[in-house]
Amino acid sequence: MKAKIHPDYVDAVFTCACGNTWETRATKPEVHIEVCSQCHPFFTGEQRLVDTAGRVERFKRRYGLK
Repeated sequence: MKAKIHPDYVDAVFTCACGNTWETRATKPEVHIEVCSQCHPFFTGEQRLVDTAGRVERFKRRYGLK
């Protein structure tokens, strides 16, 4: 590898929107994310739909879902 062209690799704190935090290493000291393994539906088994301006209801009406 060439010298002085790579970013510094420092200890970092990752913070999820759900409040979960963990430490690892990255190129930035603090990283904020929206979804982690503690709140992602694939890992939790829960499915939460975030409704934005009635899109879910419109989809259900269109395809006859209850």
